[in-house]
Amino acid sequence: MTQTNGVNGTSSNGVNGHTSTRRPLLPGIYAPTMTFFDPTTEDLDIPTIKRHAIRLAESGLVGLVTMGSNGEAVHLSPAEKTAVTRATREALDSAGFTQIPIIVGASEGSVRGTLNLIEESGKAGGEYVLLLPPSYFRGLMDEDAVYRYFVEVADESPLPIILYNYPGAVAGIDMDSDLLIRLAAHPNIVGTKFTCGNTGKLTRVALATNAKTPFSEGSGYMAFGGMCDFTAQTLVSGGSGIIAGGANVMPKVCVKVWELYKQGKRDEAFELQKVLSKGDWVLTRAAIAGTKSAIQSYFGYGGYPRRPLKRLDEVRTQSIRDGVAEVMKLEKSL
Repeated sequence: MTQTNGVNGTSSNGVNGHTSTRRPLLPGIYAPTMTFFDPTTEDLDIPTIKRHAIRLAESGLVGLVTMGSNGEAVHLSPAEKTAVTRATREALDSAGFTQIPIIVGASEGSVRGTLNLIEESGKAGGEYVLLLPPSYFRGLMDEDAVYRYFVEVADESPLPIILYNYPGAVAGIDMDSDLLIRLAAHPNIVGTKFTCGNTGKLTRVALATNAKTPFSEGSGYMAFGGMCDFTAQTLVSGGSGIIAGGANVMPKVCVKVWELYKQGKRDEAFELQKVLSKGDWVLTRAAIAGTKSAIQSYFGYGGYPRRPLKRLDEVRTQSIRDGVAEVMKLEKSL
């Protein structure tokens, strides 16, 4: 496999003739950042968006994702989406984290719309994009249609593409390992995020693509676990990193599991993974409102999602606070 994804700081998209210097994607922990809103007007809360990005960078994350599922991309206008990415890049640069790349969720229902959003994402500071398969016309989205969508976008995209396999967000479309491996042959498709949670699928794709790991540069292809409750398992499977919503709340614990495994302290990594998985399940069940609630409880900011997502009552808020107490005690100690 010949594609590169920014190894040594240079990324080449030979298909479209674009060669540019971009920040490399490194093995490690990434967070799909939350988008924060004014609690009354629901306007973007840019200062809090910036504060959050800096806290995550200070916790040891190697990359951020804006406009993913946790970022409530479906609730934002195109102008708001680019504003969030721009603010995130400004925050990282202002705090000295100029090396941290930003991946941007840029999925739209059409090839044309996706390419337009990718272009705007690049102007705002994004260097890679994370794309779901189109799903509105679910009955027409067979494997060939999904394949052609990604290839046609990749042929023209100025930014490298990471495939996003998240069946729950796209009416059950679940790209299998054969399709993902076929798509990985495209020089402008540089990774996959496995929010499906299928470590067997991740293993097969990582093996077929000779994915980058903490121990080997490989081809540069990135095989990302999609939840922090299988961080250690992703490493065992030959994965490259984690893009996990839970890293918004307990980034240091996620990083600690990763680093322990890298250092050969496998038993310690697996013991800590148990605590991380227990806490992450609380956040997974509570979804976006619960993740923001946990951030509010432990860091003093967070607020609420945009409607129609519900705000949590005090009983549910306390339940989440208690549910993550063990992992947050560890987080605060690191």
